[in-house]
Amino acid sequence: MNIAGKALATFFMLLSVSVAHAGNANGMLQYAAGDYSAALKEFKPLAEKGDAVAQAKLGQMYLLGSGVPQDDAQALAWSTKAAEQGNVDAEFVMGYMYFNGRGVARDDRLAAEWFRRAAEKGDAEAQFNLGLMYHDGRGLLHSDEAAASWFSKSAEQGDVQAQYALGVLYAEGRGVQKDVVTALGWFEKAAAQGSAPAEFRIGMIYDLGLGVKQDGEKAVSWYKKAAEHGDTNAIYALGSVFDDGRGGVSQDPKTAVSWYQKAAVRGDADAEHSLAEMYFTGRGVGGNDREALSWYRRAAEQGDADAQLNVAVIYDLGLGVAPNPAEAQTWYLKAQQSRMLASVAP
Repeated sequence: MNIAGKALATFFMLLSVSVAHAGNANGMLQYAAGDYSAALKEFKPLAEKGDAVAQAKLGQMYLLGSGVPQDDAQALAWSTKAAEQGNVDAEFVMGYMYFNGRGVARDDRLAAEWFRRAAEKGDAEAQFNLGLMYHDGRGLLHSDEAAASWFSKSAEQGDVQAQYALGVLYAEGRGVQKDVVTALGWFEKAAAQGSAPAEFRIGMIYDLGLGVKQDGEKAVSWYKKAAEHGDTNAIYALGSVFDDGRGGVSQDPKTAVSWYQKAAVRGDADAEHSLAEMYFTGRGVGGNDREALSWYRRAAEQGDADAQLNVAVIYDLGLGVAPNPAEAQTWYLKAQQSRMLASVAP
């Protein structure tokens, strides 16, 4: 080919790339605006011509059912084409599909391989997922050190799940040197993004004085933020703080009962047990053996050995109910079995 021919070929190649970029840009704008049909018209012709960006987006649309019928097989097909060209978004989707068994048999090893490809290109969510797989030993050999490394890369990009996970590792000294102050910093970053578990963890740090001065008021403040975001652990913790009167917070059994009740109706076994004790002893609420039995049973049915023992005693002595030796014996045996299992648990 002569120089003029090469120049002409280069011109048409650049024109084709430019058209593809324009089509993808238009498709992205339409997609962001929620006009999926218009986005599909932009992406599909480009995807069929081999454009990786369009293929990746088309794969996501089929995965989510955005503008097209939800179809895992189509999602996998288009994502595979884009991922094989090195598209980072498609690599993440491939990891997601293998991780969850969407359109393919679940394969943790392949999920980790695809997440790694995307993670090494800087995808924050892939970095978090790869860290999680190291943390859980899923598809990879368990390694808290590797988990911490990938969580750190993701957290530094602002991924809220990674910020929380990294905080947990620092708080517990797993994969990194234990450092509650550093943990607190990561929890605060995650909390600033509305993470309820992070808010709960900050409350716990101040509640127990872990690496900081114990401060019940700060603990209650953070627990309430987490509780408002639906964190059951925080709701129970509020009951516990007011029940015990920790960190300078005045003991207030009635308020404790209120928080225990909120956590108990959400199925929290500790709250069920604590609420039962309040009814049994009459602290913060009128004594009521029948109500106590009801809450003890709920906790007992979740495997709480102490609650099982209390249910047995109530039936044995006939407290608020007719004595029932057979029922008492059943619960005595369950309590014994639960304690035996707890004693040999790793």
